[in-house]
Amino acid sequence: QVQLVESGGGLVQPGGSLRLSCAASGGIFSFLLMGWYRQVPGKQRELVASINRGGSTNYADSVKGRFTISRDNSKKTVYLQMNSLKPEDTAVYYCKEEITGSWGQGTQVTVSS
Repeated sequence: QVQLVESGGGLVQPGGSLRLSCAASGGIFSFLLMGWYRQVPGKQRELVASINRGGSTNYADSVKGRFTISRDNSKKTVYLQMNSLKPEDTAVYYCKEEITGSWGQGTQVTVSS
């Protein structure tokens, strides 16, 4: 069974930065395609960014130019660098291993003054 553990969330002022980490362990899985998602109460979980093993990335329009997804294959860890944060970025952020469909437990990001 794949385990995904997110960290790095917290409270930050508008315009600030945070870096989320997602460490993967356990199971036999490819770590081929990883995604970061976010969810606010009452709304569907949405894809923020994804990255494949070769490093190709995809971003939601709302975060392009502000967020950067990256990965360290040797550590089986994926990162989400979030800059120029806005109040509307407030959400619980989840990572997902797309091949197995495994989710982490989520980490809260709150952008507020």
